[in-house]
Amino acid sequence: MKLSFRWYGESDPISLEYIRQIPGMRSIVTAVYDVKPGEVWPEESLAGLKKDCEYNGLVFDVVESIPVHEDIKLGRGDVDHLLEVYCENIRRCAKYGVKCVTYNFMPVFDWTRTQLDKKAPDGSTSLVMYWEQMKGLDPLKDDIHLPGWDSSYTQDEVRELISAYGEIGEEGLWANLERFLKKVIPVAEECGVKMAIHPDDPPYPIFGLPRIITCEANLDRFLKLVDSPANCLCLCTGSLGCAKSTDVVAMVRKYSAMGRIAFMHIRNVKIMEDGSFEERAHLSSCGSLDMYQIVNALVETGFDGYVRPDHGRMIWGETGKPGYGLYDRALGAAYINGLFEACEKAKK
Repeated sequence: MKLSFRWYGESDPISLEYIRQIPGMRSIVTAVYDVKPGEVWPEESLAGLKKDCEYNGLVFDVVESIPVHEDIKLGRGDVDHLLEVYCENIRRCAKYGVKCVTYNFMPVFDWTRTQLDKKAPDGSTSLVMYWEQMKGLDPLKDDIHLPGWDSSYTQDEVRELISAYGEIGEEGLWANLERFLKKVIPVAEECGVKMAIHPDDPPYPIFGLPRIITCEANLDRFLKLVDSPANCLCLCTGSLGCAKSTDVVAMVRKYSAMGRIAFMHIRNVKIMEDGSFEERAHLSSCGSLDMYQIVNALVETGFDGYVRPDHGRMIWGETGKPGYGLYDRALGAAYINGLFEACEKAKK
């Protein structure tokens, strides 16, 4: 596997100099963050990211993410132009060494949490999603700003988007995803890039918005839309694993054996009785997921793609972007390294 770490560019308080000190660290996962969805990424920005990574002995070969414009998801406006722009961004990324591009097809919001700083008994803080805190909220009536929601949208724009997605429903979203894939995947194939879709987070409807990258049946349907080695999954254990019905280990084994996982986001979650969940430390005993069995499934199926420790807790007094501190993600990377070493040696 290729161990990687997400970095938010020059504005990130965590420097590449620190990231490179994590044992086994290879790749940097980043993007051009100052360009709006639907616009072309400047080559000088990509060249700068590549140069900065190489200066620190790291490789810039994973992009997370090239955002998909809402009009592509909704199938409205000048979709053809937006798809051309998306394809051009894939070409430009490939030109500067990118081999994997992550994206999502979630309506309006990339992810939803109710709190970013839930304090645990040990003093650490983490991201949580409690249904109790969601009760009575209605974005079509109330002024709501939940963590993970794009703050660039006005409340009126949020309401319009929610209504528009309600009109197209799940099948409309599937149709627009298929149109996207049929345009984008051939370009990715030509460029030697694997497109890795991220599951919906959490993988079930919220506020009536359609969500389709949610479960094994839907992942099967997705992969068949364009049956290509370039059409892959970014399998996030925390996103899929926060649904009680999901057998994450079985899914990892299945899709890894098919060669359709390009990128693994590895993190643990604790699922509560009512379906709420808390993000936890990576260690298996800290949450509801068996991290050893997840890694073992990857090793036994010959996985050689990218892996990163996903959201971490904020520990040891660190402040910064919730979930993306240095310390706990570095601990997660060390834990993942140990699991892979143990599983690989056991396999021999």
